[in-house]
Amino acid sequence: MSTPAYQQIKDYLLSEIQAGRWRAGDQVPSENELVKRFDVARMTVNRAVRELAAEGVLTRSQGAGTFVAATKYQSTLVDIKSIAEEIRARGHEHTAELLKLQAVKADTTLAAEMGLQVGAPLFYSLILHRENGLPIQLEERWANPQLAPDYLKQDYSRITPNEYLTRAAPLSRVEYRIEARRPDRTAKARLAMDKDEPCLVLHRRTYSRGLVASVANLYHPAGRYQFSGHF
Repeated sequence: MSTPAYQQIKDYLLSEIQAGRWRAGDQVPSENELVKRFDVARMTVNRAVRELAAEGVLTRSQGAGTFVAATKYQSTLVDIKSIAEEIRARGHEHTAELLKLQAVKADTTLAAEMGLQVGAPLFYSLILHRENGLPIQLEERWANPQLAPDYLKQDYSRITPNEYLTRAAPLSRVEYRIEARRPDRTAKARLAMDKDEPCLVLHRRTYSRGLVASVANLYHPAGRYQFSGHF
C-alpha cells in the first residue's frame, strides 16, 4: 500500500525538523517550492502543511510564510503516567494479566479514528491491571504498527503498553474523553464489579510523528477509582 502524497510531504517536513536541520523559528519551504519538489497539486501540499499546523508542529503567518513551531516536535512529550506508575506511587503492588495480544485489521470506526484505510493492520492488546491483587483497570488498546513495530513482542507482565509506546513513539499530542458507561458482562466480571456499579471509561488517542500511535479504552470500577489533575 503506497503512502499518500500528502503524508509523504508531512514525513519529509517532520524528518527535517527531527534531524535538527530546521529549528524552532526557522522558515520551511513555501507551498510553491513543495509543489515543485514533490510534483503534486497545491491542495495536496496545503493539506500536509495545514495538518502539521493543527498538530502544533508548524505555525503559519499570512504574508510571511510557514515556520517551525516554538516547541520542537521531536522533544514534545506529553506526561502520561501508566497505571503501573500510579499504583507504585501509592506504595502498592501492580500486577498485570495479559488477556489478548494479536494482530487485527482496522474496521470502519478504527480506520477513521486512526487515519488509516479500512483493513489496515493494527496490533491489539487486552490487559487486566491489579492493585494489591484487586482489579483496578481493564485496558483495551489498538497500536499503529508503523510506530510500534515490536508491540507484539513485549512482555506486558513487566512493562505496560503505555511505557513501551512512550519509548517507541514519543508523544506529541493526546486527545481524551472520560465518560460513565455500563460495562458488558465480561468486563464487569473481570473487574469484580458490583451488580449496578458503573465504569469510568477513559478513551484516549495519542499521536507521534504526525500519526496516530494508539487508541485505548481504559475501564475502571467507579467505586474504586477516580480521575484527578491540576493545571
